[in-house]
Amino acid sequence: MNALWATLRRDLLLVMRRKSEVLTALFFFVIVSSLFPLGIGPEPALLRKIAPGVLWVGALLASMLGLQRMFAADHADGTLEQMALSPTPLVWLVVGKVVAHWLVSGLPLVLIAPVLGLQFDLDVGSLGVLMLALLLGTPLLSLIGAIGAALTLGVRGGGVLLSLLVLPLYVPALIFGAGAVEAHVSGLGAEGHLSLLAALLVLAAFFAPWATTAAVRIALE
Repeated sequence: MNALWATLRRDLLLVMRRKSEVLTALFFFVIVSSLFPLGIGPEPALLRKIAPGVLWVGALLASMLGLQRMFAADHADGTLEQMALSPTPLVWLVVGKVVAHWLVSGLPLVLIAPVLGLQFDLDVGSLGVLMLALLLGTPLLSLIGAIGAALTLGVRGGGVLLSLLVLPLYVPALIFGAGAVEAHVSGLGAEGHLSLLAALLVLAAFFAPWATTAAVRIALE
């Protein structure tokens, strides 16, 4: 656990020295989500209908911006190899890096999503469901993305390959996350979608760190 916290603290300190990485994902989410109301027009019923999908797609794409840098810098300077050789199990170090990625790329999206949801005429209840769905879904995106980032480590053109690998795996999170908000807006209740999203998160939290660790070791060989 000490190694996990040390890795988390180290990655957060490095990000704070490069604040543009946080702001890039945040501004991307804001711009993408704000373009749709401007382009479609001020029709409240239509905006409420497209809001869940637009906000979730924006959050999904924004969280992908920092995936390639999750392991790339440490791989380039040899730090990742030293982590693999250390007596601490590599899986705990990987968990620390995934948590750091979520705190930098996922949590800000959760906090700003209700403000963007006001552009789509969502009520307070729908905004609460949106925040809860993103709170469950963005860690899932980071866990799945970590596997893709490790598999494409050191590969030329890894950014395109990373997108091709993780985007199909993001589809269930997108369906259940956007579906939760849409179900609440329709009056059907969002509990089923949120439960499935939480189940996917638990499953990914158990398996993804081990899969990522195995991919990192393969990339270092």
